[in-house]
Amino acid sequence: MARVLVLFAHPRPDRSEVNFPLFETAKSVEGVTAVDLYAEYPDFDIDIDGEQARLVSHDIIIFQHPFYWYSAPAIMKEWQDLVLEHGFAYGLHGHALNGKTFLNVISTGAKPNAYSKDGMNHSDIRSLLAPFEKTADLCGMRFLAPFVMFGAGRALEDNRLDVHRNAYDDLLKAMVADRFDLKKAAQAAVLTDVLDDFILKGEAV
Repeated sequence: MARVLVLFAHPRPDRSEVNFPLFETAKSVEGVTAVDLYAEYPDFDIDIDGEQARLVSHDIIIFQHPFYWYSAPAIMKEWQDLVLEHGFAYGLHGHALNGKTFLNVISTGAKPNAYSKDGMNHSDIRSLLAPFEKTADLCGMRFLAPFVMFGAGRALEDNRLDVHRNAYDDLLKAMVADRFDLKKAAQAAVLTDVLDDFILKGEAV
């Protein structure tokens, strides 16, 4: 069994049509520790020792957030700056996160075709997440392709939210049960609502 930590960041969860429902899904999965960073640290007074201990005690780390300005909400950057210290997460003696797994669970306003060389953003979504991937690399973690809801602003109107929530539930349960193909997911460009190619059907690995 793998221990999964979901760190959720949304500055206005009361107005969130996608991310907060996904966070509610994460909270319902046995074996997942789901943390609302804005709720836990409204004054940004982050408990560094406590967060480091939480990281050490989990195997898979998920940053769940809207993809604001090609990045994450402010508290998630503050969390990284303070918690991923030299000597803990990286450096000569910073090996606490070696071998763990990291991925982003994000929502975007734009549709999938906006994230291509010929699209509005002139880049694919994984390339735009390069700062997170390089952070994972520096900390000795395996970086997985992101799990993305594109065009999140129309998810309710298009009746896509429940499909995406169910897929997120499947993803988290497969990870907890060691039935998610981490190697294959690390080589992918993006994880979508169709996860059959990544969920192992036989013995857990």
